[in-house]
Amino acid sequence: MSIRDYISQVKTRLFIKSYCPWCHKAMHWLDENGIEYEILDVIANEKAFDEMVRLSGQELTPVIEADGKVLADFGPEQLAEFWKKNFSHR
Repeated sequence: MSIRDYISQVKTRLFIKSYCPWCHKAMHWLDENGIEYEILDVIANEKAFDEMVRLSGQELTPVIEADGKVLADFGPEQLAEFWKKNFSHR
C-alpha cells in the first residue's frame, strides 16, 4: 500500500470554530495534502465540543484527531510535523 493510499484510509476529524483563522489554515493544509477529513464545528454542535474537550483537555481550536492520535491548538507547522511523525512511516 502506498503512503497516499494509507493516508486516504486514516480516519481524520477536525474540530473547529468557524471564526478561527488557525482552523481555516488547518483545513487548507489538509486539502492541499489530499487528506480527507470530517469537520466538527464545536460552536454549532455541543456534543462535538464536549468530545473535543474530552480528547484534548482544552477548549481551544483547532483540534485534530487522526486514527486516535490527537493534536490540539496548533498551527500548520505543527500539523505537518504531527502527520510526518505519526503517519509517514507506514
